[in-house]
Amino acid sequence: MTPPRRILTLVVVNDRFASLQAPDAASVREGVSRLIDNIRSVISIDHHKLEYLVAAQVAGGHVILADSHGVGKTSLARALAGSIRWQEQDLYAGGVPVERFKRIQSTVDLLPQDILGYNRFYGNGGEMVFNKGPIFAHFVLCDEINLLTPKTQGSFLEAMQEQAVTVENATYPLPDPFFIIATMNLKGVHLFPLPAPQLDRFMIQLSLGYPDPGHEAAIILQHGRDDAWDAFGPVVESRELLEWKQAVDQVEIHRDVIEYVVACLRATREHADITMGASPRAGIKISRLTRALALVRGEDFVTIDLTKEVLVACLAHRLVPRDPSIETAEIVEEIRDSVAVDRRHRV
Repeated sequence: MTPPRRILTLVVVNDRFASLQAPDAASVREGVSRLIDNIRSVISIDHHKLEYLVAAQVAGGHVILADSHGVGKTSLARALAGSIRWQEQDLYAGGVPVERFKRIQSTVDLLPQDILGYNRFYGNGGEMVFNKGPIFAHFVLCDEINLLTPKTQGSFLEAMQEQAVTVENATYPLPDPFFIIATMNLKGVHLFPLPAPQLDRFMIQLSLGYPDPGHEAAIILQHGRDDAWDAFGPVVESRELLEWKQAVDQVEIHRDVIEYVVACLRATREHADITMGASPRAGIKISRLTRALALVRGEDFVTIDLTKEVLVACLAHRLVPRDPSIETAEIVEEIRDSVAVDRRHRV
């Protein structure tokens, strides 16, 4: 039996070189299981949804949680960041100190500099000093992002696409890994819907939903105590996250799977109820997510069935319907089930 391939890659991490060895799929699955079990020790969440969230992070994407209040979105982000054992060198990016986890509470009066940072004069010599914003963190929770004005929402675009921010013509790199979880109100006043180009930059949109009665009772019993988090701690090294990210490129995605994805994308652009269909960027995000999700599950190839599994989470938030009352998720489901698949290549 041929041993699993291990690829040696030289990357820059926080202004330093590190040799990262891409692990095999079985090793990644073991590490991710450790991470997921640790998160679920303090958070009640569907196992598959947590797999999607971890896979999005491993794939280098960002996530929207569209949910009601009080279902554990902040605790989930805190548990994910707290499960990582960070090293001293992880806490700097381009000479700027960074945090492990930062929460941005969105309000209508928040300005771009409140998120990115700003320059100010320091001391009698008039030296210009950069004051970093909360975006300088490995894991960022932007709570209620659609309370931000369009100008402030736009301050996230460069960070999400380039993993850097520009303040007064100076560009600062953000740390690696860098992961944004944005929560979005489903109803309310003073909401500013995210524009299509910004939604397109989120890899997936999920909803945690309400727990069933049994899980809800367990949540109340566990978190009705002050010591609910006392036994919680890190279980994964920061280096492992970077190695998992390197391993995504080694997961095979067959040309027939890509052609199925392309057919689905084109179907969204031709659908009678859609005014703006999925962009080519959506296909890239699906490719990255499916390979990362296969890796998370211990596989080294992507199947058609796995691709179908994630289509709604990947595509529904990117589509603009002619009638706002139309559920785009239902349209994606219709497309998913109607696009033909060559059964010879179905695994």
